[in-house]
Amino acid sequence: MLQNQNNKNAIILIGALFFIFGFVTWLNGPLITYVKLAFGLDTDSKAFMVTTAFYMAYFFLALPSSWILEKTGMKKGMGLGLLVMAVGTFIFGQFATHRNYSMCLLGLFVIGSGLSLLQTASNPYISIIGPIETAAKRISIVGLCNKAAGIISPIILSAFVLKGIGGLEQKVNSTPDPVAKETILNEFAKSIYVPYIIMAVILLVVAFLVMRSSLPEIKSSESNKQIETAEGAKQKNSLFNFPHLWLGALCIFVYVGVEVMAGDAIGTYGKGFNIPTDETKYFTSYTLAAMLLGYVIGLITIPKYMSQEAALKYSAVLGIVFTLGAFFTHGYASVAFVAALGLANALMWPAIFPLAIKGLGKFTEKGSAILIMGIAGGAIIPKIFASLKDEHDFQLVFCLLMIPCYLYILYYAIKGYKAGQ
Repeated sequence: MLQNQNNKNAIILIGALFFIFGFVTWLNGPLITYVKLAFGLDTDSKAFMVTTAFYMAYFFLALPSSWILEKTGMKKGMGLGLLVMAVGTFIFGQFATHRNYSMCLLGLFVIGSGLSLLQTASNPYISIIGPIETAAKRISIVGLCNKAAGIISPIILSAFVLKGIGGLEQKVNSTPDPVAKETILNEFAKSIYVPYIIMAVILLVVAFLVMRSSLPEIKSSESNKQIETAEGAKQKNSLFNFPHLWLGALCIFVYVGVEVMAGDAIGTYGKGFNIPTDETKYFTSYTLAAMLLGYVIGLITIPKYMSQEAALKYSAVLGIVFTLGAFFTHGYASVAFVAALGLANALMWPAIFPLAIKGLGKFTEKGSAILIMGIAGGAIIPKIFASLKDEHDFQLVFCLLMIPCYLYILYYAIKGYKAGQ
């Protein structure tokens, strides 16, 4: 076990990385608004390719990330992930100015690929740097950094890129001359270039600092194996001997789906009530503020007042209650219930991840990668919502997608995490 001071330093550095995760990830909400106007997309489903491209990277890159980390170690792997993110950020900023949507989606996929490498390294790292039973508390600490960044990033993008977008939409729609309309959209598209180039430079600097940092290397397989031996677990020789891992991967899938629905899709949800774009562009920040509150509650209550399993169970029940609240209300009240889902979702990742990797021993890295693959839920579930809402009542579609997800999370919290143990 690492010394306490080393643990604190590691948590501070991982917290900084989680701030970066949050800042980049939660830009997707306002980006959906940006791309729909900048690229002249005629449906929300096309705009939601933003989340599809971003989150599908986790599915394809998680396992390769585990292989890379076995070769590089966690610290160098984190630095490499930041470099990849910098490349993706540059691609997006560069091709957004040319209104090349396909290349922008490629840039988002590359950003997601870098994040996949970072997440595959940092999540098991923070989970096992101390006792696995208190991992949710440590993840809550770094989660505060993540969600604080998530509150800030939509506000910054909205201030520098989406300022006055409501009036701009009206101007575009009322301009009869196609050439004049294209000129307006070209100028709007270019407004995102400087923010993304600045982000690329920052990512490069942070990558260098991580590479040169004193972040201690730990053998995640050895640390997690100590727990396995202490609990008298049977010797297992395959990932398929750990059903709680696979059930946990599905739990991550549905969890990230509902998290992205509450965070990135809330602006589109609000527009279903004809709320102006100048207001909906900030809605992601409200969800993240609710999540921030949830992390504070986790810091106070876990494990002193409730276990990780209990936190997950209560969170799932709260998610069901808030989803029903959103369905049975309208306008701003309904949007408020969707934002409140941030509170319900906050403690889910901190609880699911350590429960799912518990006792994996030498399979910890590969198991973590499988869990990271589950983040693809953020690509699929919101895309289903965006595709169905154009033909069906958007509140009904929202409810029918969210309730089954929360019911499965509740199952995992009660029984699924114990499977095979």
